[in-house]
This record gives sequence, C-alpha cells and structure tokens, in this order.
Amino acid sequence: MKALILLLLVLSVGCTSIEVRPIPAEENLKEISIKENPKVTVEDYLPLVEKAFHERGIKTNTFKESQEAPSPYILTYTALRSWDFVTYLSHAELKLEKNGKTIGEAIYHLRGKGGLSFMKWQGVETKMTPVLDELLQHYPIKE
Repeated sequence: MKALILLLLVLSVGCTSIEVRPIPAEENLKEISIKENPKVTVEDYLPLVEKAFHERGIKTNTFKESQEAPSPYILTYTALRSWDFVTYLSHAELKLEKNGKTIGEAIYHLRGKGGLSFMKWQGVETKMTPVLDELLQHYPIKE
C-alpha cells in the first residue's frame, strides 16, 4: 500500500524543466523582430511574449518567413500542446539571435507531458511568465 501511495505521489508531481540563458544587458534592446510561426496553435502564446517585451519598453515587429526582418534581433519561437481531457501547453521555446548568433534562449518543458499532475493544466500565462521574466531579467518592467 505504501509503495502505491509513493508511486502516485511521484507520478502526480510531474517534472517541469526550465532552461534559460538570459538576454545580456549589454545588448541594450530597443526593438526586436519576431518571426511568425504558423505551426503554433496556442492562441495566447505570442501575445504573451509580445507583452513581456512591451512591458520592458522593447518594441516588437512580427514578420513572415518570406519577408526580411525589420531588426537585426530576431526572435523565433515554438509552443506545443498536449491533450489530457483538454489541451495544455507542454513545451515552449524562445530563441533570440543577432546576426545569426544566439544571444538568449528559454525552454519550458513538461517531462512526461505533466504526468498526473494537475499543474499541467495551468494557463500559458502562469507557466510562461516566470520563464519570460528570467529571459528578460536584465530588462526591468517599466512603470
């Protein structure tokens, strides 16, 4: 019986993996270009990303792959959903490059797609705000 309870506890916790390499302050970001990813179907993901940059006084421009980026700073992203009664964010990546060189990146991943943990159904904002805050830690929110 104890082994069953322990197993259920381990499965219910789920493991969230977050890896972030913050964007350096010396980049002194004022504007970035976001390359649209039409494969991302998480509706509130891109608006949340844009909001995080805007709150810090960083302008964003989105562009399609067939267009030229309006800024030397190019942000690419992906977000994947999984399903367990309803869909939920299970994986997300952000990468900021300047002249083809990665200067900052963040990865959010639910190991085992969240297992039996109820936390997997948290909203995109709840999951991604701490990740974005860490990515942009050198760029404080403007009042």
